[in-house]
Amino acid sequence: MSRVWFSLALTLALTLTLSAQGAEPVKLWPGKAPGETKDIGPEKYLETKKGQLEVKRLTNVTEPTITIYAPPKDKANGTAVIVAPGGGYNILAIEHEGTDVCEWLNKLGVTAVLLKYRVPRRAMQMPENLAMIQDAQRAVSLVRGMQKELGIDPTRVGMLGFSAGGNLTAWACLTKKRMYDKIDKTDEVFSHEPNFGILVYPGGIIDKEGKLKPEFVVKQDSPPMFFAHSSDDGVSSENSVALYMALKKVKVPVEMHLYASGGHGYGMRKIPHPCASWPDRAGDWMKARGLLDKPKSPVGEDKK
Repeated sequence: MSRVWFSLALTLALTLTLSAQGAEPVKLWPGKAPGETKDIGPEKYLETKKGQLEVKRLTNVTEPTITIYAPPKDKANGTAVIVAPGGGYNILAIEHEGTDVCEWLNKLGVTAVLLKYRVPRRAMQMPENLAMIQDAQRAVSLVRGMQKELGIDPTRVGMLGFSAGGNLTAWACLTKKRMYDKIDKTDEVFSHEPNFGILVYPGGIIDKEGKLKPEFVVKQDSPPMFFAHSSDDGVSSENSVALYMALKKVKVPVEMHLYASGGHGYGMRKIPHPCASWPDRAGDWMKARGLLDKPKSPVGEDKK
């Protein structure tokens, strides 16, 4: 498909998406995603095993997409957040760390974008989550390129991720290099770096010694971040602490909430632990940063 026809198809898909409140996904890539050469089988939901929580687990994703959840027009504030579900880079917890999160963001007036990134990990890639990073970077650029249709401010495009999705959010926020060759004008014009990040019980941030992994390079111009983690999480809260401390050291605005209990993977579930209040704290943080304010000037202009 030519780039012109892809742009037309994208516009049509976006129109359908907005009118259906997130029912129609938009493909991230005009053809096959970068590096996709092997057939891993059809996309499917895994059955819940004995002893597991009832969670929608999506796997075998080879055609990554974004799905737009538009807030009510009278509440829309021009901020957009790309939501990355967790799942250990093997599956996507697509509901309680995905669609439910998008619905919550809509209540805040935020345009939510559900990212269905590729899983499971592809063999022989470096880094091992390269496919996922590419999808996240493409999603950020693509959302900025849709600013007029979505009515968003391209300087207020953030990312929110859980567990592996939190790891992916860290990669997206802290990686200056685009991890794939630019394919169209969207990549040429619009940055792939989020303006802020919300990381909920992220993993894979620290090494075996508890130190920040070298791939996460924190600088003074790194985006502001918010962290939520439980101390009894099997995915150690030191992952959040290490990145928080690195950001704080270079004076990047950062906020962290550590809870005594709650474990891992609760997402938007109303569990009987204080950690279930993390959405309220994240909302407070976004409000304090002006991300929930109505725009002072018309949004949707061509700004990076």
